[in-house]
Amino acid sequence: MAKTTARKKTTAGAELIISKSRTKAMAKKCNVSSDFYGALDKKVRDIIGMAEKRAAANKRKTLKPQDI
Repeated sequence: MAKTTARKKTTAGAELIISKSRTKAMAKKCNVSSDFYGALDKKVRDIIGMAEKRAAANKRKTLKPQDI
């Protein structure tokens, strides 16, 4: 039998790069809706994409804090 692994999915079907458990742990005073994880994941991906563009514009291949 083939071994299957559980994957974290967004509504678009891509694997989440954020951690649901860590996100929920940070939200101490509020509950977290299931839709929030996908929206947060998209925002993080957007930030990384913008940081990559800035690094490339500065002729670097390494993301640095100033790229955020």
